[in-house]
Order: sequence, then C-alpha cells, then structure tokens
Amino acid sequence: METVAVAGRIRGALWGLFVGDALAMPVHWYYDTAALRRDYGVVRDFAAPHREHPGAIMSLASTGRAGRGTQEGEVVGSVILKGRKHLWCEPNIHYHHGLRAGDNTLNLLCARILLRSLVVNGRHDPAGFLRDYVAFMTEPDTHGDTYAESYHRDFFANFARGLAPDRCAGAEGHDTASIGGLVSLPLVILATHADPGRAEAVLLAQLRLTHRSRQLERYALALGRLLLRLVSADGIDADRMRTLACETAAELGTPVASWVERALAGELSDLEVIGRRLSPACYIDQSFPAVLYLAARYAGDFEGALVANTNVGGDNCHRGAVLGAILGAAHGMGAIPPRWLAGLAERAALETEIEAFTARFA
Repeated sequence: METVAVAGRIRGALWGLFVGDALAMPVHWYYDTAALRRDYGVVRDFAAPHREHPGAIMSLASTGRAGRGTQEGEVVGSVILKGRKHLWCEPNIHYHHGLRAGDNTLNLLCARILLRSLVVNGRHDPAGFLRDYVAFMTEPDTHGDTYAESYHRDFFANFARGLAPDRCAGAEGHDTASIGGLVSLPLVILATHADPGRAEAVLLAQLRLTHRSRQLERYALALGRLLLRLVSADGIDADRMRTLACETAAELGTPVASWVERALAGELSDLEVIGRRLSPACYIDQSFPAVLYLAARYAGDFEGALVANTNVGGDNCHRGAVLGAILGAAHGMGAIPPRWLAGLAERAALETEIEAFTARFA
C-alpha cells in the first residue's frame, strides 16, 4: 500500500473533481446509451460536444424558474445566461453547446468560485461566496455554458424579485435533491479536514446557500464523512476503498456490496446496475449510490471508474465529479491519467488555484 500525504490527497480530490466532469461533458444526460455510442463511440478522452443532442429537453424547461415550463420567463437570458435564451427554444440543442473539449460545466465553474473564496479568506465565507456567485452568474460572458440546473434558475428568480442572496435558495422541488448539489462540497470538506468536528456544520452551511433539501443533506453528510476518512488515512488500497464505499452505501440502505461482488465475478455489467437497479438520472437516492458502486467496483482504477461512469450516461458529469473527488482523495493525484490532466482546457488556471488551495489547507 502506497502512503499518500494529505497534500497529495487534496490535489487528487480536486483534480479528480474537474476531470470527472470534463470527461463526461459531451455525453451528459444521454439516457440512450446506443445513441451515445453512435455519436461518440466509447468515450475515453475529452471531446467537444456536438451541436445537437438527441435526448436534450432544454426546450421543455422553464426559462423563468425551476423545473419544466414555458419559455416566456426571462431569468434565462436577462438575469443569467445572457444572450443564450434563444438556444433553449431550439429542440435538441446540446446542454453544453459552446464548450470545448476539456471544459467544465457550469456547476464545476461555480465550484471554482467557492475554491477561490476559500483560498482568499482561509475559511468558509458564505457572504463572500454569494457575492462572487451572483456576480459570476449575472455578468455577461463569464463562461461559455448553455444550461443552468433548476436550482440556479430558482435562486435567480428569487434574486430578480429583490430577495437578499442569503434568502434566494429555492424551496424543495422534485429535482432539488440531485447529485449536482454535491459537486462543490468536497471543497469545504477538504478545507476543514483538520477540524472534523466543524466540517459537518460548514458543509451544511454551504449547501443551504443554494439548496433547501433535507433529503439532499443526508447524502451530502455521507459524502462528507467518506471524504474525511479518505483524506485522513495513511494509505488506502483498493480493498479498503471498496470496503469504505460499500459501508457508506449500506448506511444509506443500498446493497452495493452484493452488486460489486457480482460485477467483479462477471455476472453483472455496469449498465445492468446503473440503468436497471439504479437510475442513471440525477436524483440523489439513485445517483449517489451509483457513485459508490463505481468507487467500489473500480476501487483501485481511477481511469476505469471514470470511463465507466461516462459511458453509462445519464447525469454522468455530476456523478463523475463526485466520483473523481472520492477516488482522487483515496489514491492521490498520481492515480489520474496524465493525458487527462494535460487536456483540461483551463489546466493552467486550475493548477494555480489547486496549488493555492493545497498550500492553504493541507
């Protein structure tokens, strides 16, 4: 078992977060895996998204609030995503139209806002994060993504009504408790790893700025406990990683251990687990157990885990970010294929930010 220092685990978790999202980005929300194969083959490297996405339903989403609805609202176009509302009105436009190979999606760009805030302040600063989040989302041309999840639209519908940012998180809806709500949380866990008694409170404080969901909080806390165990360990081999992932799933009531055993024996495929036993969709009661299944199934194989996650489709970007953070924390930056690190479109800026974070919190 190779010993990885805390700094190496932090670097691994952070790079894993961004790599997992970028790899899946071109095939994000493909629920038809045959269409995924037809359009992109087996995805093993970064690619730019095609203009069209055969399963895209942006044209059914509300542009004025969370969830589905009409295109009459002006939150999208006038408050956020300025100049991009017209793309929501066209059927089958890719959710991430405008991104390049190796780019990160909007939720991961918001994670970088939190990362920079933590570095500058040396601690969690909710007011500072909200100030920077509002500026990033409302100023034109800060990013190239096209889609914003429901929670962003709900937040900025409330903001447009004049509510203070700390009161803008929307009420719980059918998709509030989704895996996308977890992607920023590894940052606050890593920043508080030296004070685990405080970590839970900080994690919940960050989550509640944008998500009001008791269900989501349960899974967020499970992720936090797992990451703390990984970052503080002297060494994590594949067997230990598998045990920790399966134990976390069992605590949440999902029989991941039996599925992993059968998958390793060749009796179950990943598509049979994430597609039949678990939904590939965003809903947290399905998506977080899917992350834990992949972390256990590919416990010592960072590349295999991220490739498998990408190619089972669904909400693979946000699953991939969380999965990359978990396995990166377990095995360190050295487990991540160098070609993926080099291929990130914002590699230089990310390296500066990650090194500053590591120097501050390792």
